[in-house]
Amino acid sequence: MSVRKLCIAILLWLVLPAWAGLDIQHWTTPSGARVLFVQNHDLPMLDVSVGFAAGSARDGRERSGLAGLTRHVMTLGAGEWTEQEIAERLADVGASLSGFLDQDRAGFSLRTLSGERERRQALAVLKAVLSAPRFPDDVLAREKARAVAGLKEAATRPEYLGEKAFQAAIYGDHPYALPESGEIETVGALIRVDLLDFYQRHYRARDMTLAIMGDVDRETAERLAADLSADLPAGEAPPPLPPVPMPTAGGEQVIPHHATQSHLFIGQPGLTRDDPDYFPLLVGNYVLGGGSFDSRLVKEIRQKRGLSYSAYSHFAPLRERGPFLMGLQTRREATGEALEVTRETLRAFLREGPGEAELAQARNNLVGSFPLRLDSNRKILDHLAMIGFYGLPLDWLDTYTTRVEAVTAEAVASAFRARIRPEAMSTVIVGGQLDPAGR
Repeated sequence: MSVRKLCIAILLWLVLPAWAGLDIQHWTTPSGARVLFVQNHDLPMLDVSVGFAAGSARDGRERSGLAGLTRHVMTLGAGEWTEQEIAERLADVGASLSGFLDQDRAGFSLRTLSGERERRQALAVLKAVLSAPRFPDDVLAREKARAVAGLKEAATRPEYLGEKAFQAAIYGDHPYALPESGEIETVGALIRVDLLDFYQRHYRARDMTLAIMGDVDRETAERLAADLSADLPAGEAPPPLPPVPMPTAGGEQVIPHHATQSHLFIGQPGLTRDDPDYFPLLVGNYVLGGGSFDSRLVKEIRQKRGLSYSAYSHFAPLRERGPFLMGLQTRREATGEALEVTRETLRAFLREGPGEAELAQARNNLVGSFPLRLDSNRKILDHLAMIGFYGLPLDWLDTYTTRVEAVTAEAVASAFRARIRPEAMSTVIVGGQLDPAGR
């Protein structure tokens, strides 16, 4: 056995007990919320994640930023407690409450000690946030001003400009084109009734996914899940988002900026969270641009030509087709060359597929690093929340390494050729200019 394989085997032996064979229990609360639960009594901690189909794709263009502002202000006054009182009640028991938002989802994560007093007090705060947010006018005015100031500052950064323009370019009129943080004009125009209406339409028990991880038994988990969802209206899940069509034509957009380097964004809609070729695309992308110094993009762009410190590619799966993105930064005068090398590297990968040595390296690294993604309760909680929200098989974590190891070069080549179309990709360049020939 090689030293590399021996190290991976030892790492798996040390870390594997934290995640392999997870006993994921699941049920539905009386009010219709879906629950995934894993007991873990190693630490006196409890982690709870609550998610809804209330992401930025539900905003609408005239109210872009509404989902994010609604989720944020929900925590700043709820039930009988003010913003300050919520913070004090959480601090009193050493608990923390945070939020999350993407195009598909919005929700909250609570971490607390599992002792009865601490658990009850922290969960009471979370229940109030979910079922009785107040949306105080003074708090809303303050948070709107902060959000607008943040958007104005972000608009000076090339990364933000590029990511926003890229998202709009590949999604067009689809709701995924809307920026998660909204627009200066739309956020500034939001009023309390907008937030209240969004909350009432999207925070419903039957569209609630609860992930529970930690030091409680099944009976306690059932009680707390039922209690958290009891006061939400049952309602129904919102209608599904429209499918994202495969692109038929690409384009280039150059955004002037004074940055010393060009920022390049090249890609298209990629794959869904439940795509049957998820694992061939995952492994193949490691070879192309997801494996850092192991990847072809880094070898071609950095090591052979010195055009960039780093280059990358990744898939970001969503309910509908999430983005496939290749990106890098380069000297302004090298913009055209770097873009052409990136495109040719992709075309060569589509023609050839991965080599056997590349494929073996990708599989070994993905399998070897997987336990580190699940070496804490919080990391496992995030995966439980993802599995529950997207309706993935409960053994998704247990079969991950087996499915990675089963990926063949032929499967990678077939999956990439079926989904990736270089001629239909959108390109956004912030900073540098192409020469007259488009290079």
